[in-house]
Amino acid sequence: MAAAGFGRRFVLALLLLPALWPGAVAAIEVDRERVWALLAKPGHVALMRHADAPGTGDPAGFRIGDCATQRNLGERGREQSRRLGAEFRRRAVPVALVLTSQWCRARETAALMALAPVEDEPTALNSFFGRPGEREGATAALRRRLAALPADGGLVLMVTHQVNITALTGVFPASGEMVVLKRDDQGGVVTVGRLPAP
Repeated sequence: MAAAGFGRRFVLALLLLPALWPGAVAAIEVDRERVWALLAKPGHVALMRHADAPGTGDPAGFRIGDCATQRNLGERGREQSRRLGAEFRRRAVPVALVLTSQWCRARETAALMALAPVEDEPTALNSFFGRPGEREGATAALRRRLAALPADGGLVLMVTHQVNITALTGVFPASGEMVVLKRDDQGGVVTVGRLPAP
């Protein structure tokens, strides 16, 4: 009897889904527009996970500065990067500064977006994946770097890694996703939104 009741509720939920779905899609779109509007206002930072790079971590013995030894962007990640850069330009959202991890997949993401000159920021943005003992120091360095940015300055885009973003914000971003932060007068930051990869 209980199974039959569950079955009826499940079928009813499926029947209602088409009616509910447009509202859910509209709500997501409204939030996306809200976050894009925030990016155009002073005092914001876009903390971005590098675009799609198939696999996890890096091969054993990888070396910074030698892309042949690292996990790199796939064609999907390259296309994500180009499309996201085009979306910034289409929306006329100016980027004052682009900082990146030294990992090739992060640097290539930033370069393909082509929004501003790209600067390495290894202390604050390099990955500590597989080295959890570095988490605290890396997160403290990222907080210091964020605090050093002018509170009323233009948009800063930081291209980094999932572990760095999660350690700072608690958000587990998808590849190519941006977590948008607002800087305050005390040098702190608060998460104000997320933008999925294109």
